Amino acid sequence: MNLGQLHISRRSITMAVAFVGLVSLAIGAHAALNKRSLDAAKAIGTEQTGSIGASGNRVALVIGNGHYPDASAPLSQPINDARGLTAALRAKGFDVDVVEDATKDDMARAVARLKDKIKPDTVAMLFFGGYGVQVGRESFMIPVDAAIWKEGDVRRDGVSIEQVLDAMTEKGAKAKLVVVDASRRNPYERRFRSYSHGLAPISAPENALILTSATPGKVADDGKGQYSVLVTELLNNLSSQSGAASAFNKTRISVSRASDGEQVPQVSSSLMEDVRIGG
Repeated sequence: MNLGQLHISRRSITMAVAFVGLVSLAIGAHAALNKRSLDAAKAIGTEQTGSIGASGNRVALVIGNGHYPDASAPLSQPINDARGLTAALRAKGFDVDVVEDATKDDMARAVARLKDKIKPDTVAMLFFGGYGVQVGRESFMIPVDAAIWKEGDVRRDGVSIEQVLDAMTEKGAKAKLVVVDASRRNPYERRFRSYSHGLAPISAPENALILTSATPGKVADDGKGQYSVLVTELLNNLSSQSGAASAFNKTRISVSRASDGEQVPQVSSSLMEDVRIGG
């Protein structure tokens, strides 16, 4: 082998080594880019599915009113509903304040306790089962000691759902969950109206999720089970690992199917991301 050939061989080897190095760098850079893309996709997926409630405290006020003196018979389901939902929420890490057959003063004190527990990282939940009445565009939860003969009495003795939501917002709750099972035919509205027409639409303030037992202006009859149809389906869906928005929407669909479309719950949402229910 002459010197020229040796020179060419060494040069070829050097070029080959350099080429392999460039290829390795390119493969490494591509792998790093793919990893960053995958990490970003995971982050976006987490943001979209939501992680509210994964940290911070979760509090709930659960009210079940069944014994109304003005009603022809007690409501058996609201108190059962309150107890069943309380057990389910406590099992998932909620600090639950439960009140049964609440008077107006009882409800006012319970709302005040709820407000005291709310901090900026709090997921706050309200459940009410019993009679509800709408006046104008506002929906009211009716305490058991309400004396209602005209619309003005509803504003005086009832507790506004919208005002409770406003209180949660003022206290800086990170997310608000509301379940209202009160679209029943009640003994009050027929005193000042020719028909009973359920609840008014409840507007969701920022970062809120609201489930009502029937569409606005409609009433729903109670079934014969231990729990109301709404709470039965809600408990089934809360037992899954899905977020609140998914659980509420699945409940709406389940109730609609179970009633053959006679009872269609309403879901209103302004959530920026879903709320984690489980601990």
